Amino acid sequence: MGSYKDICLLLLFFCTVQGDILDSYVKTDGAWILGQNKKFYRTLNKEECAAKCEAETTFTCRSFLFALKDQQCITLADNTKSTVVFRRADVALFEKRIYLLECRRGNGHDYRGTESKTQGGVACQKWADKNPHVPNFSPESHPNESLEENYCRNPDDDEKGPWCYTTDPEKRYDYCSIPECEEQCMYCSGENYQGKISQTESGLQCQPWASQEPHAHGYIPTNFPEKNLRSNYCRNPDGEPRPWCFTTSPTKRWEFCNIPRCTTPAPVSIVERECLEGNGENYRGKISVTVSGKACQSWSAQTPHKHMRIPENYPCKGLEENYCRNPDGESRPWCYTTDSNTRWEYCDIANCNAPAVVTAAAPVLVPQAPAVEDCYEGTGTSYRGTMALTVSGKKCQAWSSMRPHSHSKTPSQFPNADLRNNYCRNPDGDMAPWCYTTDPHTRWEFCNLQKCANLVQQRPQSTTPTNLGSDCRSGKGEDYRGHIASTASGKTCQEWRSQTPHRHDSFTPQTHPRAGLEKNYCRNPDGDVNGPWCYTTDLSKAWDYCDVPKCPPPEYECGKPKYKPLNCIGRIVGGCVSNPHSWPWQISLRTSFNMHFCGGTLIDPEWVLTATHCLERSSRPSSYRVAAGLHTERASEASAQHRNVQRLFKEPSGADIALLKLSSPLLITDQVIPACLPPANSMVAGGSECYVTGWGETKGTGGDGLLKETGFPVIENKVCNRPELLNGRVRNSELCAGNVDGGTDSCQGDSGGPLVCSEQGKYVLQGVTSWGLGCAQPMKPGVYVRVSRFIPWMERTMKEN
Repeated sequence: MGSYKDICLLLLFFCTVQGDILDSYVKTDGAWILGQNKKFYRTLNKEECAAKCEAETTFTCRSFLFALKDQQCITLADNTKSTVVFRRADVALFEKRIYLLECRRGNGHDYRGTESKTQGGVACQKWADKNPHVPNFSPESHPNESLEENYCRNPDDDEKGPWCYTTDPEKRYDYCSIPECEEQCMYCSGENYQGKISQTESGLQCQPWASQEPHAHGYIPTNFPEKNLRSNYCRNPDGEPRPWCFTTSPTKRWEFCNIPRCTTPAPVSIVERECLEGNGENYRGKISVTVSGKACQSWSAQTPHKHMRIPENYPCKGLEENYCRNPDGESRPWCYTTDSNTRWEYCDIANCNAPAVVTAAAPVLVPQAPAVEDCYEGTGTSYRGTMALTVSGKKCQAWSSMRPHSHSKTPSQFPNADLRNNYCRNPDGDMAPWCYTTDPHTRWEFCNLQKCANLVQQRPQSTTPTNLGSDCRSGKGEDYRGHIASTASGKTCQEWRSQTPHRHDSFTPQTHPRAGLEKNYCRNPDGDVNGPWCYTTDLSKAWDYCDVPKCPPPEYECGKPKYKPLNCIGRIVGGCVSNPHSWPWQISLRTSFNMHFCGGTLIDPEWVLTATHCLERSSRPSSYRVAAGLHTERASEASAQHRNVQRLFKEPSGADIALLKLSSPLLITDQVIPACLPPANSMVAGGSECYVTGWGETKGTGGDGLLKETGFPVIENKVCNRPELLNGRVRNSELCAGNVDGGTDSCQGDSGGPLVCSEQGKYVLQGVTSWGLGCAQPMKPGVYVRVSRFIPWMERTMKEN
């Protein structure tokens, strides 16, 4: 993991800017800092608050806090580099970019970082001191040069960059080793390049990262917040030798960009290890043998295997000799082998923590009992579930991680709070479980959970519940119009039209005529992700959230099984036997003689999605039957439902995807529930963990006759089409998923079945099992039809038939 400086530099480039005056600030929602020097103002918007910061004369303003509901602005001399950061829901922190930089642009005249040692390692003298050297530059003589403390600066525009007076009486001054910002040039392979070049090496214009035209891809900016995929600028998010982009040419999917290399030495960004730490990117030991005992090929050699992982392409990755390394973000160090039949393998590197060897127990099959609803009691301090999403759908940051948000809520500091992985918890006694988010702009949010007492046992018959006029809310509760009029802490709400005891010009029936600001009822006029709130009648508390329960779910919700999945991610081939009925959308496509031969996915009580190649044996619907509610391939259990196929619809352009209309709708039960469909043309990000299920060939790994599952990551098409993988065979309308070292995969008999990915607490159908080169072979992941590309055809077909 990088240093604190690295974190600040990383955060610098991921702000959301709003308005010209805010362009020079980095915004973080939910962050609060304390400072010795600060001033309070009443302002109506963040732009006014920024103007107060710019005009501050009593101290150098480095940041400001703005609370919209309180209409409060606090200008500060500190920022996150100089003081502790706290959580607070109702505030946004804005920090001046220039004071977060730990690199220099040009000669570094505007450098305002905190480096305070010379290039020779000597501590700098404070600019205000006169010992051991009487300075020509001081805070009094040059008040606009930010000559604070003993930080390196360049007040005289020295062409060699920032410098300082030293604490060595024999050496008056020396230059500091401040790396160049990677805006005009790049270090290493350009992983941190943040410049604005947007043309490829052949002169093609780059496609914007947020666009899916002309090339669909998985490098979606919101899924890779740490990669700064802004506009159409060249970037290197996936470990290529240098920055690249998708092009606007329909005939050229992607191409490298020409980014000049920086002339100064590359900054040291890792602590080199002789053992395995994390994924081993910092391993610099001398092991040169793979897990199977094969000798490693030298990185500079091209025999027996040609490759691009040469020292010249990866200058900072330690590609010396033939030592095992991890230059491209694999799961652990690896190397090309000297065996012409084995291109590459992982290496066996001892873990730095040297954990005790534990024999893995066989997975325990959970009895067929309904999954417990994920909810919390009281304020949720005892919640120990596995929810890891916030109310707005953001993924939670791991408690042990300091990226993107540095914090003090660590497992070691709160040993009794069970701060495992990135699961929602309440270590500090807040009103509900919460987590830090993986969005650099949103420090934390409450989690997508409800109180156990609010769960309704009897579900309503309507499949489209509404909270209009009822005392429950859907989502953030923006359309809540119920009559709760007190906060979660029991305080009475102030009427929205009243300006006493708290003045609130920003939220009135006049300013928000459609927000339902009647009387003193709880409302959410600003779309707060934590739900309805109100101003209070308590002089000491301007406003607070209300405890409005979530509305109960509809009669059934797609993608939400009643029996908890095992979520096996192991070594369907090499997977695990599923918990019975934990994948209730899985169907068995059978012959008219009731023999299983393909899989499929229930997407509606009357419709099944499968692969076109599963229908090659006959064009007559009467040749096929569908069985749902199964765990066994025999389909003899009491929960099984059988239907004839009424009509077949093959995708007209020849894609390997087909719809089956059943002779009558299936009855939705705890064992039969449709999967959710993705939005049209949406992309599932590379690295997303997804699951495949089926009764197919197991290649001797056991579980024959029972539904098996396995989990593995999606592999972006750009990566999957590399020569060592599927060599350009994968089309835009398909996606890859699997473990590149093999061992787990879908196989014959699984065709047509689902590839589902968990999104915001539901399983979404992202792929239809289509084809592969063998089963569970290294470097040969499975290929699935990308369901999102065919949503318009599916919707049109189902509507018209």
